[in-house]
Amino acid sequence: MISTETLAVACGIGSAAAWGAGDFSGGMASRKGNVLTVVLVSQLIGGLFLLGMAVFSGEAMPPVRHLMYGAFAGVFGNIGLIALYRGLSTGRMGIVAPLSAVLTALVPIGYTAVYAGLPSMTRFAGFVCFGIAVWLLSSADTGFRMTGRELLLSCIAGVGFGLFFIFIDKANDLAIFWSLVWARVASVAFLFTVVMVVGKTGTPKAGQWLFIVMSGVLDALGNLLFSTAAHLGRLDVSAVLSSLYPAATVLLAWLFLKEKLRRRQWMGVGIAFIALGLISI
Repeated sequence: MISTETLAVACGIGSAAAWGAGDFSGGMASRKGNVLTVVLVSQLIGGLFLLGMAVFSGEAMPPVRHLMYGAFAGVFGNIGLIALYRGLSTGRMGIVAPLSAVLTALVPIGYTAVYAGLPSMTRFAGFVCFGIAVWLLSSADTGFRMTGRELLLSCIAGVGFGLFFIFIDKANDLAIFWSLVWARVASVAFLFTVVMVVGKTGTPKAGQWLFIVMSGVLDALGNLLFSTAAHLGRLDVSAVLSSLYPAATVLLAWLFLKEKLRRRQWMGVGIAFIALGLISI
């Protein structure tokens, strides 16, 4: 019989795979149209997917306090998403992507250390390997110097995603599906407000719809798997495993777009497996 801890690790790895594939699909859709349109429509589709799962599961509606935690998670997640997309579009991807991913994991690691105690030394070593792996996987040969704007946007993205992890973990004590539904309702409302302030977005083109649907469903699936992992195991372990999503994006780009992987990226893949082994012990 599979232990709860093993199942939590499996869900954490699954969330990384789903988020990485979702980012790949979203990137493909964004190549053919407005980024805000892709994000908003994919979030709506993902919300419908989560709503269907909540209704199908028969899960009871949790108290308002837990739903509010879910709403906070949705808002912070979108703040992180907007900052990340802004950073990727105006800064160097090889700096913004890995730094924000590492910070995403550091926020819940610090939170868990305060409220649940430090992890074992083996897992701590796995966390260190994780940070090295993410940087090698998603960084380009740009050096390690960064501008103030790149640092600021990376920090906002990392803290936003990290707070999403924390609030979803607080929300899912009594219900997993409905907490995610409310997180998505809040995120869509927040995005719609941003769209109204920023201006027009446009209508998705025919060639975008498949990738938009895939992005929305995979992102929602990643949220569901992460929430399950955090519910079953430690938040810091779930956050670290989930933050390995750049590996899935990079590997899919190599497989389908024939993008070449540099030696440092292959090293990142190897170190990622070492990190998984250490964290899973």
